[in-house]
Amino acid sequence: MILQDVMTVTSQKEIARNIFEMKLQGDLVSEITSPGQFVHVRVSDGFDMLLRRPISVAEINHMKKELTIIYRAEGDGTRNLSKKAEGDQVNVLGPLGNGFPIEETKAGETAYLIGGGIGVPPLYELSKQLTAKGVKCVHILGFQSEDVVFYEKEFNALGDTHIVTVDGTRGTAGFVTNVMSQLSDDFATYYSCGPMPMLKAVQEMYREKKGFLSFEERMGCGVGACFACVCRTTEKVEADYIKVCSDGPVFPAGVVAL
Repeated sequence: MILQDVMTVTSQKEIARNIFEMKLQGDLVSEITSPGQFVHVRVSDGFDMLLRRPISVAEINHMKKELTIIYRAEGDGTRNLSKKAEGDQVNVLGPLGNGFPIEETKAGETAYLIGGGIGVPPLYELSKQLTAKGVKCVHILGFQSEDVVFYEKEFNALGDTHIVTVDGTRGTAGFVTNVMSQLSDDFATYYSCGPMPMLKAVQEMYREKKGFLSFEERMGCGVGACFACVCRTTEKVEADYIKVCSDGPVFPAGVVAL
């Protein structure tokens, strides 16, 4: 069930350059069932920023009725959101979209979780849930530079973690594919979230593997009404277009034309 909830900020902090971690508490959390779902956040109480911002859920705590979102403050809306402090309230719509299917990987199997930039956050809750069911998770996380790397310690606590930076200031220099080419292909499933060029490269390299991709697209309504986030499909799908917000954001590899 999709709810509109006025949630309370329980904490907010900058965890890397212009990267913020916000924890929100409210009844909406009880409706989140799948890692990879997202929320649509109102970033201003006025009328100057009417469109909500779609932000992936990085962690779910049902006991505390608390969710964690991680976002980059790069536009007026997200910079305004970054000014919220503990005790402030935020209007949130969600949960939205379809998340990662953790049932596709069985206990005892290995899954590769591949993220790029602000596509990394939803992989954290995914890894927690997969690890809890006995799946071995290997994380391959790409960033532009050392100053925007986040959650390295948190992912390390869940499994092998490989950090990649474009400029080589931390971990392996280059792109996630540089690490992927050095790792064994003895794994069952891959899950990936990040910019389109990265998703395309991951899908091409693991063409014979079972995989699921989460797409980042600009959204208007977040519920499938405005058609702002449509993507063309491949010949494998009957429909010519799909909506990332309501049909996705997670799709099996090979569904979206890359």
